[in-house]
Amino acid sequence: MKNLNKIFLILLLGVFTSCGSFVDGLEDSPNSPSDASINLILPTVELSTFSNYSGQLARITSVFIQTQEGKQFQFEDFAGYNISELDVNNEWGQFYNGCILECDAIISKAGDANPHYRGIAKILKAMNLGLVTDLWGDVPNSEAGKGLLGEAHYNPKFDSQESIIANIQSLLSEGITDLSNANGGTIVPGADDLAFGGKVANWITAAHILKARYAMRISKRDANASTKALDHVNAALTSGASPANDLNAVFGVNGNELNQWYAFNFTRQGYIDMGDGFVDMLTTLNDPRLSFYGSDKAKSVGPYFGQENSPAPMVTFVELKFIEAEAAFANDKARSATALNDAIKAHIKQVTGADAPPAYVAANANFDITNVTLEAIYRQKYIALFTQIEGYSDWRRTDFPVLTPNAGATRNYIPVRLPLAQNERLYNNNAPQTPLDLNVPVWWDN
Repeated sequence: MKNLNKIFLILLLGVFTSCGSFVDGLEDSPNSPSDASINLILPTVELSTFSNYSGQLARITSVFIQTQEGKQFQFEDFAGYNISELDVNNEWGQFYNGCILECDAIISKAGDANPHYRGIAKILKAMNLGLVTDLWGDVPNSEAGKGLLGEAHYNPKFDSQESIIANIQSLLSEGITDLSNANGGTIVPGADDLAFGGKVANWITAAHILKARYAMRISKRDANASTKALDHVNAALTSGASPANDLNAVFGVNGNELNQWYAFNFTRQGYIDMGDGFVDMLTTLNDPRLSFYGSDKAKSVGPYFGQENSPAPMVTFVELKFIEAEAAFANDKARSATALNDAIKAHIKQVTGADAPPAYVAANANFDITNVTLEAIYRQKYIALFTQIEGYSDWRRTDFPVLTPNAGATRNYIPVRLPLAQNERLYNNNAPQTPLDLNVPVWWDN
């Protein structure tokens, strides 16, 4: 972790600085990865990914689903659903300039000679592309990041979300194949892989979990989603999925390394509190995680998620078990109940460091074929996805919990997508030229 601060400084000076439209002027970008080696590009991509998963977008979406409550300044606006295309310019730019473009560079540079680097890059690209399409719907993909090829490529088309999710699944499959190659390459990932230190088996497991996530993501569109998801669940479990092998965003204790929730609450104390309804839910359940999430007296994000170097979950064993519980529910309630019980108990152990209290298990993690329900699965998954953007995607897909828009909001509905970044609308002729209707669901939510 001693090099983490240096890498964060590089990011602050370069990758984290949005360059406007992710295609306009790309040929002159000082952040272009065209001359960098793959072992230098990888950690910057990973750190950008950590920021994408646990930074501003996680805070905004947590406010939308009311696990957090916006109290002051910009976040009071977000709590009133007053969010504009200017509010997401930097985040949009970071997805493309800081992650997707650089993943493509690693994939190209690594080639067949370095399959392990190429495999990790494909998984990271799938992760970032997944967040972009989950939050915005149709987005540039097949023609994105080609600005170096000339002016003809400055206006990438917006691909359909259906095709993007298919591409995500292909990237993950290709990544698994690359990482399964016994010959890792002329150079192999090591300390430059901040997430796993070059342990390719862990990346393979994460890819299987992601494949399960995106199989269930389209459950409203694909009648076979549950069957496909269970296939990926089985593969993840076979490959060694466990809490010890979770794919987390990692942080340090120096100024530029800090956990995103900690850094935000330290510099902007009082902007965000835990949502009252969410606290009430945990209090009613007498949930042992509440004091680790925060508390009803000190409601900013608490010690488990919000310390200086707290890891931030991105792709986890617990999420996998909740996917298993939902996917098995229709045809194998015994498996569904067992997976739900396992998910709850595993998460409590992970968060609190102790086994779930017997009284809590008896009341809330003692399901069988007679009493397991989708509502119980969704409720506990909602609790376990605290601080994660995935919770927003899951709420939109499952319609649980039923949330009432905040009183006095500028919109009478909770946004189900984000506005397109202004820079993209202005500088990409193929972008929608009218503001997106934030009450229109993305493709997989229909």
